[in-house]
Parts: sequence; structure tokens; C-alpha cells
Amino acid sequence: MNRVRIVIVGAGFAGYQAARTLSRTLRDEAEIVLVNPNDYFLYLPLLPQVAAAVLEPRRVSISLIQTLPGVRLVLGEVDSVDLDARRINWTDPEGRRGRMEYDRLVLSVGSVNKLLPIPGVAEHAHGFRGMPEALYLRDHMIRQLELAGAADDPAERAARRTFVVVGAGYTGTEVAAHGVLLTDALARRNAALRGAPPPRWLLIDIADRVLPELDRRLSDTADRVLTKRGVEIRTGTSVKEATKDGVLLDTGEFIATRSLIWCVGVRPDPLVDDLGLPTERGRLCVDPYLAVPGHPEALACGDAAAVPDLTRPGQFTPMTAQHAQRQGKVAGRNVAATLGYGTRRPYKHHDLGFTVDLGGVQGAANPLHVPLSGPVANLVTRGYHLMAMPGNRVRVATDWLIDAVLPPQGVQLGMVRSWAVPLDTEAPERVRMPHTAPDGR
Repeated sequence: MNRVRIVIVGAGFAGYQAARTLSRTLRDEAEIVLVNPNDYFLYLPLLPQVAAAVLEPRRVSISLIQTLPGVRLVLGEVDSVDLDARRINWTDPEGRRGRMEYDRLVLSVGSVNKLLPIPGVAEHAHGFRGMPEALYLRDHMIRQLELAGAADDPAERAARRTFVVVGAGYTGTEVAAHGVLLTDALARRNAALRGAPPPRWLLIDIADRVLPELDRRLSDTADRVLTKRGVEIRTGTSVKEATKDGVLLDTGEFIATRSLIWCVGVRPDPLVDDLGLPTERGRLCVDPYLAVPGHPEALACGDAAAVPDLTRPGQFTPMTAQHAQRQGKVAGRNVAATLGYGTRRPYKHHDLGFTVDLGGVQGAANPLHVPLSGPVANLVTRGYHLMAMPGNRVRVATDWLIDAVLPPQGVQLGMVRSWAVPLDTEAPERVRMPHTAPDGR
């Protein structure tokens, strides 16, 4: 009853690693509580493969209870934090309110969809931040092709076979790369679509190239693979307006479509703004030890924290899973250090490179900044993911093997409806349900 209580808010990459580190370091020396809307850690980098029916949903969902021994899970979404009173408040999946005091706090609430003031986007686009969005997109792609096959109007058939991805970053590029493989395979097996043009995919970004944040050679590889598959890449282009019938580009071109997939990026969870503390572009400012200024008992990490980048003085670490995962480990160690276990240390991490799975046997990677492409890059990418995943490795590898020898299953699951995955996750009308609450990384 007198043990120190450590509360971790959010089970994305940062929160999960913080909880894992603390459970291994402190064991029974402290009460470790993890508050999260879902009972799983979502391995976000493989989510596009869930949408493309390559991986089953449970493969990228790591059980928090089974993999974090000694950590008490509280299902709920934290809506306020009182740093002075050292207390958090949350709402559980059944709408009940809860509160809890803490001695140490790790804020790792992650991020939400980044919205832009473009007419119609919030109403007609769908984001890609969690399992519900991936399951919805998989059903949506299958449904659109089936409806296209049943339609008599040529214009409607064409619109339903057209898919527009906005945002050519890491997520958007992988969604397009895997999505086009799925829809092409399904269209070939649909008797009503035989003889028709293949499904049309467009990848749109205001930047001058795909994967603008990565090495130019990775961009060129991704561009080459996507173009060969028939994806139309529109760089230097943005969306001017979205309607139920399609998308108007700033070039004046109107694309008739029923599928607008929004992958323009993320922004820190709005909970950070409610703290009333200094922020940097919406991220909570912390010191190199991840501590919140003025509140040494509280640490923040991951997408919600503006962490000084000691490898690039004057800058902050980017919002990537690689940094979030490592910051979570440092946060866990630094919390343990305040209790006499180990020594605090600042966060300092040199980029180890990036990997992009382009579906099939294609990939682009620069491990340790050595550029790779093709099957070798794909092998490195999938090997990295298997090592980085805290569970389900055999199951993931098995799904990859099955996908390599068998065609995808084009069956709608009907688990997630359109209203359950709004792009604006902060909209008042949002309905919170255990299977539809997005899981931030």
C-alpha cells in the first residue's frame, strides 16, 4: 500500500517501452500503472499491411497484459492531468469517470490526425492512425470494387475504382504501394471487372518528391516502384476541396472518386495544450532528461514531447517511432533512477536509417545509411520489423509466407463503419468505443 505509484499515460511506442523498462527494472518495488484506451500495443509500421489484407489484425496488436508482467492496466482515455495535484482523470470504454494520484508520471499520449483547413476534407476523408482505420480501409477497398462491378453507369464504375492518397510520406507511400497490389489482385478475380482498366491510384503531395523527409535515393526507389505499378504520383500538388463525388486539386483538375485517404501527417495529442505549459509546435517542452520543467516527477516522451536533439544542437527530435521507442526506454530508466535504481541519463540517439516496405518483394532502406532497394531492402525491412516487435513474430512471419504463395482474401469483415472512424478525432460527435478508439504511437 505504501509503494511508489508510477503512472504511464498512453501505450504507443514510447509508453510501451517505458512500462516494459520499468517492469524489468523495478519488478515489485513500485506500483506501475498503464492507462490506455485499448488493451494492446499497436505496431503502427505494419498497419498498411493490415489494410492490404497481408497481415491479420491481431498480428500487429501486442497484448499489454501478457507482455508487461507486473504492470496494472487501466482501460481508459485520459482527458485531463493536474500536475500540481499529481492526479490524472480518465473516461473508461463504458463512459465511467475515474481518477488516480501518482508519485511519478510518464506522459506518452502520442499524436492524432493532422487536419488542414480544406473544405470537405473532414467530412469525406478518412485518416490512417489506428486499427479501426485500417480495418475500415480494407473493407472499403473491397466494397468499392464490388460496387463498381455491379454499377451500370461507366462514370460511377470509374469513380469507385479510383483511390486517392493524400500525403506521400512514410504512411501514405506504403498505403498506396500495398493498396494497389490488393485492388489489382481483386479486380483480376472479379468477373464483372474483367476487361475494364485496372483500379486507378493517385498519390498526392505538396512536396517535390515522395518520401521527402528521407534520403533522395529512397525516394527515387519508391517513385520507381509505384510508377511501375501504375500509381499516378502528383508532387507539388494539393487538395483544394473534397466532396462526396471526388477531389478538386489546386491545378483545377477534378478526380472523381469515393476513396480519399488522408495521410498528411500527425499532430501531438490536444491533451498537451491543456496542461498550460510551454510547447513547441504543440509538443510539450522537456529537458534532455525528458523531465517536464517545474515538475521533476513528470516526464514526457514520444510524439507528445519536444525533446532536444543532442545530435543536432538547437533542434528537436522528429516524431518517429524510432525516437519514441528509444525515448520510452530512457524515460523508464530515468524514472527508476529517481527511486534509487541506476543513474539518470539524457536522451541522445543517432538516426540508424529508415526502412520502407513497398509490398511484394520490393522495398527501400538505408540501414546505417547504406542505401538498398529491391528484394534485399524488403528482406532488411521485414527483418527489422520482426526484431523490433515485442511479440507475435512467428505469426507475422507466417502471414508473410502465406501472402507470398496465396492470393489475398477479398472478403468484407464489416467490423468498422464509416461513422466510427472520423478524420477529426476531436470532433464533439465522436463516439468512443473500445474497438474504434484510435491508438496513437
